[in-house]
Amino acid sequence: MTAYAASTGDLTAAPSASEFKSEVELLDADDDGDENKERGNWGSKMDFVLSCLGYAVGLGNVWRFPYLAYRNGGGAFLVPYVIMLAFAGLPLFLLEVAFGQYCSSGPITCWRSVPIMRGIGYGQIFVGAYVAIYYNVIITYTIYYFFASFARVLPWVGCHHDFNTLYCSDLYQVCVDAGGIVTFNGTCVQLSSLSNSELGAYNITKNFGGYNTTGYSDPLEKDRVSASEEYWKYSVLHESPNMNEQNGVVWGLALSLLAAWILIFFCLIKGIKSSGKVVYFTATFPYLVLVILLIRGLTLPGYEKGIKFFVTPDFKQIGNAQVWLDAAVQIFYSLSAASGGLVTLSSYNKFKNDCYFDSLFVAVANCCTSVFAGFVIFSIIGFMAHELGKEVDEVVDAGFGLAFIAYPAAVARMPVPTIWSLLFFFMLLTLGLDSQFTIMENVVTAIVDEFPDQLRKRKVWVMLTASVIGYILGLTCVTTTGPYWVALLDSYGAGFPYLVYALMETVAIAWLYGVKRFVNDVRVMIGDKYVNHPTFFWWPICWCALTPALMTFVLMFNFINWSEPEYNGPFPPWARGIGWMVTLSGIIWIPLNAIWEVYSAPGNIIDRLRVAANPSELWGPALQRFRNEAAEVHKLNGTTMGGRVLLPSTKKQPASRPTNGFNVAEKSVKYNPRPSNGFNVPQDNPYPDNGRTNPGFDSPMA
Repeated sequence: MTAYAASTGDLTAAPSASEFKSEVELLDADDDGDENKERGNWGSKMDFVLSCLGYAVGLGNVWRFPYLAYRNGGGAFLVPYVIMLAFAGLPLFLLEVAFGQYCSSGPITCWRSVPIMRGIGYGQIFVGAYVAIYYNVIITYTIYYFFASFARVLPWVGCHHDFNTLYCSDLYQVCVDAGGIVTFNGTCVQLSSLSNSELGAYNITKNFGGYNTTGYSDPLEKDRVSASEEYWKYSVLHESPNMNEQNGVVWGLALSLLAAWILIFFCLIKGIKSSGKVVYFTATFPYLVLVILLIRGLTLPGYEKGIKFFVTPDFKQIGNAQVWLDAAVQIFYSLSAASGGLVTLSSYNKFKNDCYFDSLFVAVANCCTSVFAGFVIFSIIGFMAHELGKEVDEVVDAGFGLAFIAYPAAVARMPVPTIWSLLFFFMLLTLGLDSQFTIMENVVTAIVDEFPDQLRKRKVWVMLTASVIGYILGLTCVTTTGPYWVALLDSYGAGFPYLVYALMETVAIAWLYGVKRFVNDVRVMIGDKYVNHPTFFWWPICWCALTPALMTFVLMFNFINWSEPEYNGPFPPWARGIGWMVTLSGIIWIPLNAIWEVYSAPGNIIDRLRVAANPSELWGPALQRFRNEAAEVHKLNGTTMGGRVLLPSTKKQPASRPTNGFNVAEKSVKYNPRPSNGFNVPQDNPYPDNGRTNPGFDSPMA
């Protein structure tokens, strides 16, 4: 052992190279190529930034934020939105990016930092799998619409198709323009064929050889639906009237789903090395299209009505708690926080990457994109309202309704509609692909990191297996009841669990791991220049108090105001049961893992809790030179790294050296990341000063 370790008893001190050599493969960086030869790194800083931006900027930026802004006071919604960004969005984003970059591990392995919280990682992978299944179905819809747009006349234009019903909205105007009226049974008849009594029934009178129709109105007006909505429901989805009536697979969607999974697989076939190049196009192309669409939108009649509707503030709404909840949830989901994806993406960074700047840039750029997309969408919605002679609030819609009903209907009224339709749906496709890349990489990376010896060199096969399973399970979502399953998974799978993960992450890092220690982890990566700046103190305050308090409020508000999700009416009881099983499967791992970690630890209950709530030996940077540096930085700033600087040997040492790698009682010790006493030291001293009994001034374990 080193002189310092011998004099102080600090077993975290690094032995010299001549004294002890670790058998664990902690790879040193070279100046060319990857630092971490085993896991790999991003090809460049821009690969990471664009991947994060593509992951954060998704379909929700286009179809959810504009609707929420309209519903919650227009321009006034930006006030709670920006506040929630500062108090919750940015702190969570920075925490996850720095966390993943420091340990170079996936969303499960990273919890070597706080083993009792490893269940968060397991839950994130389960929920990530659910999201991957239904999110790729949404990408499937965009692929279907994209190829359907290669037509001289867009297929959702007009009511003359086989799938149209007598409630198609265009039928009324076509009938009236032809000199007829629509009867109570939906039939179009000529006025000349009606008797006086029949004309009277429709408030029509003869007038000097003609007909006075000012008193006539469409008898089916309340039941009318747009042609684009009938195309969506009856031609694309073949939607059943309820979830109990399943009439088989929609093969057109099944083929599109297959194309989506093939596309995902080949873009991820080399992991971040391939996806990191694809995002140069998929992350930037949507901005080009948004700019083009905005320019086009501003040249259409009625655009000003839409934009005015979007930005006009109603400050009375700010006093509504629901508005603040919507702002918090939108920031949360828009940034893709607490899903494990940001940890995965940043885990492939080089250790000294400026994660602070990257986090702030991506988070702010994502929110600016949402606002910019709002101007684009509402300029088009204003044009549509002008064309239909309606108010904007009668045209605006959210979610699928905006992307696949309202916007296609608006595009159909533009000059050269095919071009605009192709641009719009290709933009949606690229937005969806970016997010799906990270969702899949997150799941696969977590699995591979858990079994590195068996799977790391076979990662392509793991990705192929995951893609095949995803396609097979996704077939459920392209049946005639598919929309119900998509809505079910979205409502139960990706909602409540992410809020729980966000709260537990901040508690685990700030209070169990220790916020002072975590700040020093960040210091090791980006230096004193940022960390010692007065503005940096905002982040520890948020991590310790403001962000968890805010997440607790959001959770409680959701719980108090909970109502069962619906799609075309309430889900049947058996479907709600499945939904709650999906939710439970994402959360149950947190208490189950905590119980297991405490049960498997040695000692009395206090000792067990202390071991389970403090870092394991393997925790820390992946490369040896950064572990050495981290230990020194922590020592200089009043904390400890948590894991060992040099890990115990797995091979028999020379006779002159103890078999357990340290100058302690000589006996045969087999390396185990969770040894019987937790630290590979004699049982009569189970808690050396290794960052476990002094994790930081703010830790309850201090």
